[in-house]
Amino acid sequence: MLIGEVARRSGVSARMLRHYESLCLVRPSGRTGSGYREYSAEDIRRIFQIESLRSLGLSLREIGRALDDPGSTPSALVGDLIRQTRERIAAETELLTQLRRIDAAEPGDWEDVLQVVALLQALGSKSADARQRAALSSAAEVPVPVEALVEAVLSETEPNVAGALRWALARSGDGGPALLARGLDSPVAAVRERAVRSLAELPGGDATEHLRAALANPDSVVRGVAALALGTRGVAEGIPTLIGMIEQGTNDTDAADALSVLASDTSTADRIATTLVDRLAHAARAAPARGRLTQAMAGIPGTTASRALVELSHDEERAVALTAAYLLQLRAGAR
Repeated sequence: MLIGEVARRSGVSARMLRHYESLCLVRPSGRTGSGYREYSAEDIRRIFQIESLRSLGLSLREIGRALDDPGSTPSALVGDLIRQTRERIAAETELLTQLRRIDAAEPGDWEDVLQVVALLQALGSKSADARQRAALSSAAEVPVPVEALVEAVLSETEPNVAGALRWALARSGDGGPALLARGLDSPVAAVRERAVRSLAELPGGDATEHLRAALANPDSVVRGVAALALGTRGVAEGIPTLIGMIEQGTNDTDAADALSVLASDTSTADRIATTLVDRLAHAARAAPARGRLTQAMAGIPGTTASRALVELSHDEERAVALTAAYLLQLRAGAR
């Protein structure tokens, strides 16, 4: 079969067939009397083998080695292809992410595009100062997309830079709370903590709703930060978590302060006092915990808390009784 016929049947151009021949990938088995290349059935079979391997992403050099080198194994070549493909996909994905972020910034001209690219590169810099400057400048005329800020704050380990990123996020508009909430499910504890602390600094109802949901998170740190943040916002759902923190001695002072804020409402104050009394009853053998729970009564107004303190002033645990008696004196002096 002459080269033109082979090209028509195989879909490989005559020029490419000549290129294959120059690389010794496939050589026509014979020549006609006029000197034209003549391909045998075996030659054509090899051409189809070459095209099949090309479809897998192998280079022509790799194809030649695969077909002619007895030491070449499919597993090794395919393994290399998998690695190369993954690297290529990762690079393309990174590029696509960057393009989407540039598009989200809605640049007006190429100068805007260059500014966004510079900020994105600065956010990924190894220099903490450069990252911090990028975060602080992100509220400029061409802001950094929210997605990029969230990614940066969830990976940031420097406290000052993280603070600047949270500041930028709070001024970045919509979208931040939902993106940060995804970080609450991260398998990495540090990422979960960064996510909830960032949510705690974001204003608005969306952030509050995600903090409410975080009260059910398996991570106790996440639950604690969410409860503290909700307390400062006047949201009472975190009361059980706050009292649990006091009992366990985990940020107990902050938790007691958050309860004091919530206790400005009379009905909530009674609820807090009732829950504290219940926890005191169940913490009968844990003297330090009972002491902290009693001390937390200091910021809880109302008759329920006062009655509880009267009972506690006669408690068998001397430290608890003294604390309760002291708090009663303070209440009497404040009248």
